[in-house]
Amino acid sequence: MNRRLLLLLPLAGFLVLAGFLYKGLFLDPRDIGSTMIGKPLPAFSLPSLEDPARSLSAEDFKGRPALLNVWATWCPTCKAEHEMLNRLAAQGVLVYGVNYKDNGDAARQWLDKLGNPYRANVEDPQGSLGINLGVYGAPETFLLDKDGIVRHKHVGAIDERVWREQLAPLYRELLDEAGL
Repeated sequence: MNRRLLLLLPLAGFLVLAGFLYKGLFLDPRDIGSTMIGKPLPAFSLPSLEDPARSLSAEDFKGRPALLNVWATWCPTCKAEHEMLNRLAAQGVLVYGVNYKDNGDAARQWLDKLGNPYRANVEDPQGSLGINLGVYGAPETFLLDKDGIVRHKHVGAIDERVWREQLAPLYRELLDEAGL
């Protein structure tokens, strides 16, 4: 190689690295993606939080678009978003829950005190469903289509802005696709 080319290689390497670092400045650190997007809920059979004698499975989450909210009583952010979930449920948004790595008795008391926005709630004390969903922590919310396919994942609390700007348009689109 000629000498001039050898001198340009470090500069080219630096420019490539700087480009990657510059792009990273504009990425959303909360957007960790999900390997579940476009895939059905994983198969599971876990007790219902409301009725532990009843088992729930992925089949129980099919039929119409819904939010699947992963929550726990030990999670302060879950408590902060709970009022919003109650409002959404009151507006007719179908919300399911996964009570993640929690105590069932404490969770039932929490729902009795703060209201229960969930049509059904999976009790996941060991976090097996959460692991299969790729949950990093609570709260996380998955948007499901009518066939139980994960179409979107939101990490963190749902508030008015998140609902209005991110989730509501996607939810309405799924309702339209389902003919509802």
